[in-house]
Amino acid sequence: MTSPRPFLLLLLLFFSTFAAADEVFPQPPELQADVDFWIDIFTVYDDDEGVLHDNRNLAIVYERLTMPARLSRRERQRRVEKRRKELQATLRSLASGKRDGLTAEEERVLSLWPADVSNQTLNAAAKRIRFQQGLKGRFRRGLERSGRWRDHIDREFTALGVPIEIAALPHVESSYNPEARSHVGASGIWQFTRSTGRRFMRVDHVVDERNDPFIATTAAGRLMAYNYSITGNWPMAITAYNHGLGGVRRAMRQYGDTAYVDILRKYNGRTFGFASRNFYVAFLAAKEVDQNVEKYFPGLRAESPTDYSVVSLETYIAVPALTRALGITPAKLAQHNPALQATVWQGSKYLPKGYDIRLPAASLKQPLGELVSSIPSDALFAKQLPDMFHTVSRGDTLSQIAATYDTRVSTLVALNGLTSSHRIRAGQQLRLPAAGPAPAVSPSTPPAPPVVVAIAEPQSEVGIVEVTPGAMASDLAATPTGTIQTSLLSDPSDYSVAADQTIEVQALETLGHFGDWLQIKTQRLRDLNGLAFRTPVAVGQRIRLDLDTVEAGLFEQRRIAYHQAQQDAFFKQHVISGVSEHTIKRGESVWILALRQYDVPIWLFRQYNPGIDVHRVRPGTKVQMPLLTDVGDG
Repeated sequence: MTSPRPFLLLLLLFFSTFAAADEVFPQPPELQADVDFWIDIFTVYDDDEGVLHDNRNLAIVYERLTMPARLSRRERQRRVEKRRKELQATLRSLASGKRDGLTAEEERVLSLWPADVSNQTLNAAAKRIRFQQGLKGRFRRGLERSGRWRDHIDREFTALGVPIEIAALPHVESSYNPEARSHVGASGIWQFTRSTGRRFMRVDHVVDERNDPFIATTAAGRLMAYNYSITGNWPMAITAYNHGLGGVRRAMRQYGDTAYVDILRKYNGRTFGFASRNFYVAFLAAKEVDQNVEKYFPGLRAESPTDYSVVSLETYIAVPALTRALGITPAKLAQHNPALQATVWQGSKYLPKGYDIRLPAASLKQPLGELVSSIPSDALFAKQLPDMFHTVSRGDTLSQIAATYDTRVSTLVALNGLTSSHRIRAGQQLRLPAAGPAPAVSPSTPPAPPVVVAIAEPQSEVGIVEVTPGAMASDLAATPTGTIQTSLLSDPSDYSVAADQTIEVQALETLGHFGDWLQIKTQRLRDLNGLAFRTPVAVGQRIRLDLDTVEAGLFEQRRIAYHQAQQDAFFKQHVISGVSEHTIKRGESVWILALRQYDVPIWLFRQYNPGIDVHRVRPGTKVQMPLLTDVGDG
């Protein structure tokens, strides 16, 4: 008789593997209904339909609505709003205490709730009805597309110590569509915002590596590893990918590092809306579908990865010269090199020196390196072309554009004859200093005024987005949770004002800054905190504010905007290419170590080591030092 021991060992290994996975990505029973909701959105409800549901209790799905693609956006919104109001009326009727003589609709809606549901709960639910579009078709296409990059993702994430299961996240963010763009400027399959992307990639008007799935995957792995190093667990590291490290750390301090249910159910941070609350459970749902494709999409076949040849350019090259040498069209070159911006294809910029050209090996008659080497020397250039014009993209601001081209907002205003409001619109072409003043022209019909769209969530975002009329119509939500990215996503610093009206002093800040943001004299802050004249504030110190003139929310906005500008300027020149662990030796100063040995500003050191008091670090303490690489100059 065969011994059962080998079978038992295999069984134990099977269950221990799943137990380990559960420990990495825990799924408390209280969140099961939420996960099931998103599984249905991904696999049951198609793109031309959706559901009206409670935005807090996802187990409550009121109705399935069809939304044919032929309907205009306005008509779809009208249908949703009409049915929402009818459901609200039903819930309010029930909330009045009505339990007898119910209509068929009232009985149906009441039956969705527990038998002992209170009038208060029903009244609150009337304000929480939300419409979620189905994503079955998009998810299917995302599963098919994902095959192009999954091997690469697995390799990169394994090398970075990141669980390969996080490869399911682009299903939530972009449906693995490299052309996905959000209305707040997030881009590519990993949906990096401009400011977060610049930490790990080159993002400018010549090259935007967020749009290259290969480069962006490495950046996403580094960001995830960084988030985990700060939060200590993957649920919060994933939540921080959407909500930001600062907000997640505040939630963890309030409820506990691993109180996932309390955080996702109860945390009421100003920017912790539906998207942030659902980001982790949507990921769990995507992971379930991604790992069980045959169960949910029988017969689906993922696309095969492409075997690429890659060559780094040693000089600047114009597109026509390169395509002639390679024997391909610009469209084919662009297809496989999505990081190159429109300025390159329009001819106002050369392909930059140091850029890695990628083409399918099977399409080449000679090795790629030999073809590039055959380009005549008179078609190679030592310098990049100067910037002449900038085409405004959705989400651009004048201050960002000015910073990109090392000029001033006032210069752009003067060169382009902008009004005092400085409003710009998507598609508008701005003249830059290198192009000189605009020639005099006769008056013509002015362009259509921009539509000002208020962004309600989050408040730390730049609250106004300017787009041309109708531009938002093509910007349908590509993500299941309606993801909204905040500024300073990767900054774990606490820029909030505490309930006792105190703040923690951060690097780069002085009393003068606080006085300016509060619109009060600096001496008032000295008096309030017992500080002698000329006594500087120290990083990590807590000081009390006077909020009689400016409310806390506005102070926080000004404070965050200041740090955003400082960090954007820094990451325009540098990217984080790795992390090194350093053990503090006796006599070493964190300040000197960071600035002189690693060339890392103290504010960035604190972001990688938020729990360390930079003034008192004991020998033997291990610290994380980000490694920096300079960004190319053109």
